[in-house]
Amino acid sequence: MGDRWNSIKEWKFTFKPVFISGFALWVKTVIVLFVGFSLHIDNVHDALLVPINPIASILLILGVSFYFTKKINRFTIFVVMILASGILYGDLLYYRFYSDYVTVPILFQFKNVGGIGPSTFELISGWDLLFFLDLIVVGVYLWKTRAVNMDVKKKQKAAYVIGSCLILIVTIGIGLLKSPYMFAEAYDREQMVKAIGPYNYHLYDIGIAAGKPFSRTLATKADTKETIRYIDSNDNEESDLFGIAKGKNLVLVSMESTQNFVIGQKVNGEEITPFLNSLIKDSFYFSQIYDQTAQGKTSDSEFMVDNGLYPLASGSTFVQRPDNTYRALSHLLDEQEDYYTAVFHGNDKTFWNRDKMYESLGYDRFFSKEEYEVTDDNSVNYGIKDIPFFQQSMDYVHDLPQPFYARFLMLTNHFPFLLDKEDQFIEEADTSEGVVNRYVTTVRYEDEAIKKLIEDFKEKGLYDDTVFVFYGDHYGISEKYETGAFELLGMEDSVINHMKLQQVPLIIHVPGEEGRTIDTLGGEIDIRPTILHLMGIESQSNLSFGHNLFTRVENHPVIFRNGDFITEKFLYKNSVCYNRESEESEDMGKCDPYKEIVRKELGLSDDIIYGDLLRFIKSE
Repeated sequence: MGDRWNSIKEWKFTFKPVFISGFALWVKTVIVLFVGFSLHIDNVHDALLVPINPIASILLILGVSFYFTKKINRFTIFVVMILASGILYGDLLYYRFYSDYVTVPILFQFKNVGGIGPSTFELISGWDLLFFLDLIVVGVYLWKTRAVNMDVKKKQKAAYVIGSCLILIVTIGIGLLKSPYMFAEAYDREQMVKAIGPYNYHLYDIGIAAGKPFSRTLATKADTKETIRYIDSNDNEESDLFGIAKGKNLVLVSMESTQNFVIGQKVNGEEITPFLNSLIKDSFYFSQIYDQTAQGKTSDSEFMVDNGLYPLASGSTFVQRPDNTYRALSHLLDEQEDYYTAVFHGNDKTFWNRDKMYESLGYDRFFSKEEYEVTDDNSVNYGIKDIPFFQQSMDYVHDLPQPFYARFLMLTNHFPFLLDKEDQFIEEADTSEGVVNRYVTTVRYEDEAIKKLIEDFKEKGLYDDTVFVFYGDHYGISEKYETGAFELLGMEDSVINHMKLQQVPLIIHVPGEEGRTIDTLGGEIDIRPTILHLMGIESQSNLSFGHNLFTRVENHPVIFRNGDFITEKFLYKNSVCYNRESEESEDMGKCDPYKEIVRKELGLSDDIIYGDLLRFIKSE
């Protein structure tokens, strides 16, 4: 008994610096998980698992301080704590705006999500100083005890590693009991973080990222059969609108960060979008279209609209798979009617790897920043303001061969929504969130720019023979600032209302056609087949997971990249099945059939992208 007690005392004394440092890092991690990430704790299982799951990974990474030496290296402990804290803080900043967790591909597209600039500083809080308090305390402790260097025996090392690994295995096992499809649904990063902890999640993410490059090499033509069979089984019903825009010019306008709640909304008696409100009266306005983008944001929306495929769960297809073979909207229009295709964007051509990706998507020309006169006076935030952008673009548009397909990417309405006073056509809103207040002014400026674009098309004699598609590319107000949006709209903060904020406007204006509002549930992935329908292009053989919004079936879920979905009756979010009408949670069995569809479609879409499967189909 005495020997065992002495052994325990020796363990405590030897590993004291590791345990104290680990405890400090564990406390900080748990606080960030519950407070910073606001993890949704649905039951006792989650409440117990979330505090336990970081323990094993913290012990294992701190063990680096003695794995390869005879003594515990306190400097290494401190370096590991700094690195772990840096990862956690990076996750926290990223989560504050994107409500998501950093992945390996994001590190390779850092400049595309804002880099270090006004957007980042907007997310930093004074309370963040407390985040680094443990580093100061532990640093002082390690400095004062630097003279104490106990030998670490081989048996102690082995026991430490085995014990840590056992905790890790038990933690993962408990996580799998709660979520049997956890690894098959790795796109649900919140579920992963709750089940295995933030550090284990990052290690898993690194492993997955390392294996992706082999997907294309191992893919064969046989891998396309299941995808073709699934897509061909979808209903491709046509409506009486088929072909009404056949042969017309097509203009797609990506409205930066524009959410549907601004449509028809007033601030101090003034409309936020007066022109769009009037345009809707003579357009097909789809009032329940959801933002389905992931970490690629604007590039994800472009990808969905052009290809009808889901974005990647991690990173952006534009960055990761620019050399794939695609069967994009531009390809189909060119095949059918010999369209000239062009993209207009007042940013650097390499931003989001667009110069390479647009070539793969079949565009004939990309008008980027170098084709525009960009000055300090006509720029704000991410680049040239929308009004001068459209004005300068029209000189190029007028010379395009007809029929043409032109895509415009707007910029001004971008977080953190900065705008010069002389460009503000409406007063800021008066909510508790400055970001929301400024958002009103940049959306109003965007609306004015679109008005001038339509006027320019009329002036140059192009309006009557052009179809205009205006769509919001992704949300602008993240969960961090939604309190202000709820104040503006007079809505309660609830899961159902949060999802309503994820709706983006979709307005298809065909001059001469009578307008109507269409309440069909849909997403951005449905824009492509809807456009093709109006342009009179058959949907067969155009591999796409989208549905024509004029005939879309009600019971097919709108699928989000994190595994959430919404149907006419149900909403699945944060691993909870909700009844949309009662806003109460439902038995999971009611959502399970839809979850199968979600896993199927996201998996098949990923297979197409990672395996570059369209090369086999297009070659036929």
